[in-house]
Parts: sequence; structure tokens; C-alpha cells
Amino acid sequence: MKIKKNEILSAYQFRHACKVFDTNQKISDENFHFILETGRLSPSSFGLEPWRFVVVQEQELREKLKPVAGGAQRQLPTSSHLLFILARRESELKFDSEYVTKLMKEVQNMPEEVVKFVSNMYRMFTEIELENNEQLIYEWACKQSYIAMGNMMTAAAQIGIDSCPVEGIDREKVASIFHDEGIMNKHEFGVACLVAFGYRSEDPHRQKTRQSIEEIVVWR
Repeated sequence: MKIKKNEILSAYQFRHACKVFDTNQKISDENFHFILETGRLSPSSFGLEPWRFVVVQEQELREKLKPVAGGAQRQLPTSSHLLFILARRESELKFDSEYVTKLMKEVQNMPEEVVKFVSNMYRMFTEIELENNEQLIYEWACKQSYIAMGNMMTAAAQIGIDSCPVEGIDREKVASIFHDEGIMNKHEFGVACLVAFGYRSEDPHRQKTRQSIEEIVVWR
């Protein structure tokens, strides 16, 4: 148990926001599928998995994305794998939508009476907590996507692979490019976030710095 704890903490110490990757090193298919699997197995509210993962490897497409991804100028040309996480839009996440119904019945294998019960709870959640507001529901879906991203970054660090989350992108323009490329339907999905993976070209210039545990935790 102690060894496992130390290995996990070492991975967190190892991980940093890698700005430039070693272009001579590529992540193996086996290792990247492992990273994707940790994203697939990530938890989500109501178990709705409101995400889709888009792995952009084509250099031509990466070039198209450069003008609308200002925060990823160094990661776009150097990362081994570039991963965009999409979030489902409100129309896809209505309590009685085809997606939600199919997921509950065919993926979660809920009996019909359980589907009705959970659907009703979910309907009340979206109507009361999210005010039945399209933007709030979409933002809620985006928040779920960050759970998957965090898990994938941690899993990558545990096997010695670097990563960098990027928010400096024009999400609407990226979505339009993906829509035009046939990668997604922008009426069904939006772009939640971007994370680049690869191997660092050099070690960080300084050690990881964080506030002490006493400064960030309150016990009552």
C-alpha cells in the first residue's frame, strides 16, 4: 500500500504543464489506448458520459487549428497526441432525449421502471438546479469533461508520459472546423477542452510549487 501511495504521489510530482514536446518520441498505441481507457472509465454525473474524445493526428488539420488555438502554438506541432474533449449540448442531454434514453437502457442496462425513476430525478435536476437553461446544461456537461481530462493526465504521468491542458482556444471556431471536417455535429456537441500528450523535450526549469496542505484544507 505504501509503495502504491508513493508511486501515485511521484506521478503527481512528475506531471507538469509541458509546453514543448520531443518530436522524436511518439506514444505507443498501447499506451495511448490505456490513457483513453482511463478517460472512458471516468465518473460523470448521472453516469451520462456527456463527452466524446477527438484525437487529432493529421498535420494538415493541426495547421488549420493553429489560427484558432492561440494557447497551443507550441503543443500543436510537437505533441505526440492532441486530444480535444467534446461535450454534448443541451438538446442531447434532455431527460427524454434519444441519447439519454439509449444510454440508460442499452449501456447501463436499467430495467424500464428504473429508467423512469432515474429519468424523473434527472429531469428535476435539470429543471431546478440548471434552470432548464441551455447554456447552464452545456456548461455542466463541460465540467464533467474536465473529470475525464484530469484522470487521463494523471494516468499518463503514472506511465511517464507528459501532458498539458490548454484553454486558450476559440471553442466556437474549433467546433466549426470540426463540423466542416465531418468530425462532429456542432448542433450536438461543443468543444470543452484540449489536452496535449507526449514526452518532454527538457525537464522543467523549477521544482513543482504548491501551497501547504494547511493553507488549503479546513477541518471542522
